[in-house]
Amino acid sequence: MLNIYLVRHGETEWNLERRLQGWQDSNLTEKGIEDANALHDHLIDIKFDAIYSSPSKRAFKTAEIIAGERKLEVIADNNLREISLGDWEGKTTLEIEQLDLNEYYNFLKAPHLYNRKDLETFAQVQNRALKTINKIVEEKKTGNVLLVTHAITLKTIMTYFEKRPLANLWDPPYIQNTSVSLIQIENDQPNILLYGDTSHIAAAY
Repeated sequence: MLNIYLVRHGETEWNLERRLQGWQDSNLTEKGIEDANALHDHLIDIKFDAIYSSPSKRAFKTAEIIAGERKLEVIADNNLREISLGDWEGKTTLEIEQLDLNEYYNFLKAPHLYNRKDLETFAQVQNRALKTINKIVEEKKTGNVLLVTHAITLKTIMTYFEKRPLANLWDPPYIQNTSVSLIQIENDQPNILLYGDTSHIAAAY
């Protein structure tokens, strides 16, 4: 039996400013660090066999906090990066609406139609993320593996396991910062045990 824990990074400065980050980055806020520490405590009894993270510093730092005293190297994996958003990165949602209202509508309301020239589609993000998931399933077979990634990347993974079309990508639940989703795979059959769980945050305050 293999347990794959999927975690979104902690809250960042650009999250608060409603700026899209994509492949760019901003620092974790104090709350982001506190919530990552709360998740560390929440998962303290889980013996992870491997920890993978997006190389973006907001995700990698979150992974390091969760790893804590575990003697495990956090493995940076480019397949776990957030979607590349080009010139939208660093801009606020209001600025993007004014820049490209139609495509921003697709981004939020019709993700299967979102398609900006020379940039990633949601399907391309899903395909690369699943390369890492499938590699883990193939190599590990059993145990516990932690992946720290981003909202869209995580959503595309969960949509695949839910067997939902990408048109329904944004259906609830919302993936909050440091939320935990858990996919258990037994006899090649996946089962979603957690989806966007944030009970560790409520318990910490």
